[in-house]
Amino acid sequence: MDGGAILRSLFGCYAKAEPRLRRPFVRFLSSRGSLPGLLLLAAMLLWPRSGAAAPVPVRFAEGIVRGFLVLNSSEGALLASGDFLQVKRGAEVETRTVFYFKDGSLFDETVVFTQQPTFTMQSYRLVQKGPAFSQDMKASLDRASGKYRVQIKDHKDGREKVHEGKLDMPPDLYNGMVPIIAKNLRAGAGESIHMVAFTPAPRLIGLDLAPTGENKVLVGGLTKAVVHYVLKPRLSLGLKIPAALLGRLPPDNHLWIMTAEVPAFIRFEGPLYPEGPVWQIELTSPRWVK
Repeated sequence: MDGGAILRSLFGCYAKAEPRLRRPFVRFLSSRGSLPGLLLLAAMLLWPRSGAAAPVPVRFAEGIVRGFLVLNSSEGALLASGDFLQVKRGAEVETRTVFYFKDGSLFDETVVFTQQPTFTMQSYRLVQKGPAFSQDMKASLDRASGKYRVQIKDHKDGREKVHEGKLDMPPDLYNGMVPIIAKNLRAGAGESIHMVAFTPAPRLIGLDLAPTGENKVLVGGLTKAVVHYVLKPRLSLGLKIPAALLGRLPPDNHLWIMTAEVPAFIRFEGPLYPEGPVWQIELTSPRWVK
């Protein structure tokens, strides 16, 4: 996004904001004089920001995996049952996470990546539809071409809109791969990566994975330790200021990984789409039908 677009976005958000949310902006300008304040704000938004984007090294290579998942509300009510499906095809690994909601909604996420000697996302596809989501959406990213495509359908009026174009994809772009990245971090280490948020137009954001301590879980009759990671979205000033004005800063997400011997995903907690509710994803086991 260029500087002019950032400023247009900022003032567009300002115009839509409630009066109480405009006051900090107005005070900022009036305290310095309108023109100097505006120039200072523009300089802040246009000032180049450094941020090394290094891919994460592979410590535990991924292979063939099938897991069973449940998706619950923050109160623990079952919303959807799902599958985690992973296969290796030559140098590439394809991972698919799919949830079938009780209300007929569908969440279907597929990522293809390579893992020699670092993890590199090659392509990404997301389908979400049904009443569990604010709108139906099909989104895709392709590293080789740099292209993205987002198709949305409004639930209220049925109108469709398509966003497509090219996006600079850093080497540490890891949509659909956050649990895999966390499993490969060394004990006590955090990491900073990038994600694409579909709002619905794609926005490149940073994501910090920060370990905050250990929790205990029961596996059968055994007590196991799991590491709790806080996933903190890292927005540029051009996105953070309008989001703050509108009261729409993204919340922290939470991830639990068992790290002893062979790492394993245990639990995720957070929204699956921008401004969505907080949901919980956990492993489950098949039960015999009587």
